[in-house]
Amino acid sequence: MPSTLLTLRIDQIPVSERIALVQEIWDSIAIEAGNYPLTFAQRNEVDLRLANHEANPHAAFLWDQVEAEALMRLNR
Repeated sequence: MPSTLLTLRIDQIPVSERIALVQEIWDSIAIEAGNYPLTFAQRNEVDLRLANHEANPHAAFLWDQVEAEALMRLNR
């Protein structure tokens, strides 16, 4: 049987801990990301986003700002 939210009982973990778990999972995937080359469409999207950022770098937000606002909203 495949692992799921319910079979692993992840739904019973507090939301803040689930967020931390997701981050750990994402970080573990990122380590192996080099093993899976981007598709042509993905590469085009990356190039487009990079060009947009270079054209207007002040439109981006720092991760610390995004994370702080998300956690603030979560804890309301």
